[in-house]
Amino acid sequence: MRRPNILLTIFVVAAFLVAACQPAATDTPTPAPAEPTQPPAQETPTTVMEEETETAEPTGDVIFYSTQFNIVEEAERFRAILQEGGYDFTGIEEGPLIDLVLAGGQAGQAQMDVIGALHGTFPPLTDNMSNMIDIADDLSADREIAQAFLETGLMGTDDYLYYIPWMQATYIMAAHNDAMPYLPEGADVNSLTWEQFAEWCQNLLDETGGPKCGMPHAGLFHRFLEGYMWPSFTGGMITTFKSQEAADMLEWARDSLWPTIHPQSISYEFMQEPLLSGEVWVAFDHTARLIEAFNTEPENFVAFPAPSGPAGLGFMPVVVGLGIPSNAPNPEGGAALIDFLTQPETQGQILRELAFFPVVGGVDTADLPEGVALEAAAVEAQANAANAIPALIPVGVGERGNDINQIYRNAFDRVVINNEDVTTVLEQEAANLQALLDDTGAPCWSPDPSSDGPCQVE
Repeated sequence: MRRPNILLTIFVVAAFLVAACQPAATDTPTPAPAEPTQPPAQETPTTVMEEETETAEPTGDVIFYSTQFNIVEEAERFRAILQEGGYDFTGIEEGPLIDLVLAGGQAGQAQMDVIGALHGTFPPLTDNMSNMIDIADDLSADREIAQAFLETGLMGTDDYLYYIPWMQATYIMAAHNDAMPYLPEGADVNSLTWEQFAEWCQNLLDETGGPKCGMPHAGLFHRFLEGYMWPSFTGGMITTFKSQEAADMLEWARDSLWPTIHPQSISYEFMQEPLLSGEVWVAFDHTARLIEAFNTEPENFVAFPAPSGPAGLGFMPVVVGLGIPSNAPNPEGGAALIDFLTQPETQGQILRELAFFPVVGGVDTADLPEGVALEAAAVEAQANAANAIPALIPVGVGERGNDINQIYRNAFDRVVINNEDVTTVLEQEAANLQALLDDTGAPCWSPDPSSDGPCQVE
């Protein structure tokens, strides 16, 4: 057996997902996850046969749609990697991708051979995806795919694999070395509390003459709320949405945290840019949106886990999968592309160039850019923290994903930025959240306990 790749330990959290996928008392993937999807209602699953993965050489034209790497700069890097295997891709948002797959299912002819998407994109597509079990078996013959991630692709079934794991990522913190002397007395940057973080930001504001902490409010800020703030302070994401702990958290953010945050945070999409310019010294963001700072000036930046709240260290693991739609025009070519993308060499390129972490063993990490190595250490420390609370990206809401993201943003902005009454806001936004869950029928997902029907805001 190959020596385990240290990067695969980064998401030990996937073990939670495995438990979550069991039919009895389980949610979706994570602490108390509950995978909302049932196996496809078809007597004979569509299965891509073994022969399709015997070669990594392109087999005809392969149509590949991906919700990942849609930013121009990222797309250029990813396209360069794909071209080494003779492939290309089309970037697409989640909603349109779901519509295309469903339309192809109704027409009896899929419009693409492979889709690359987040775990949470697959539940509404289950009736329209091929079974990847045989492909997984073939791939496993010459590479070590993390078993826990394969389990997530089963979506609660025993023998229907909806996607092959492709890559993983998460969100962490970054700080310039100049910020370190202003840490609160006795604070450890690798095990901060959110209260200490706010105190650190206050120290920077008071002693440097201006705000030095930043947040990507115009970027992936909803993941900060869903995966970090709510779980860290309340222990849940959905069930505890309007709890007293949530109200206390928002009031704390309004009174203690946000006044120390750089006002330009409203326009920040990627935090690597303000970090490199010196406008911000401490920031939170996706690993792929911090990597330029770490790679450009590795000697000047520190990567560290997100802080903890009263309930623990909430964090959001991001699992991305590759699936072949039923009735794909070129499933053999799709299998070859998946072979290419899951080879250790390709996984290493994606890690070095795009800062998404591998899901297979055997990836050579000896020549990692210093910045990537910094991130890897922080990611591992965050996932393996004793009080870690993994929180999945919303599952089972389909094209309503942006709607649920907006509800969390609205709750935060109305209380913290607009100074509206916290109880009124939480009641109103909780009603919106419950209506969305009822409409989609989405069961609870981690870190909330499993539910038989639509998840309920308590």
